[in-house]
Amino acid sequence: MWDEPYLETCCRSTLHRALLCEGIGRPQNLRDQPCLERLSAMGFVKLGADGRFHITPSGLSRHDQEIGQLKPMRARASQIRV
Repeated sequence: MWDEPYLETCCRSTLHRALLCEGIGRPQNLRDQPCLERLSAMGFVKLGADGRFHITPSGLSRHDQEIGQLKPMRARASQIRV
């Protein structure tokens, strides 16, 4: 039985964009702000001191489950500051 919280399509897209932003982070006040806040409450992204959302290790794991691994980015994603 699946025991993890369901991610809406918009939140899965936002999680993917957070991964693509790598160490730079996803800025606030964009159209996906509600999803970023939802993902933050779930622990998949974290609002950094720089005011941007950064994907967390649990977010990387959930991305791999829901969306799939991005092999070329995996090495860079492991260097993400959280």
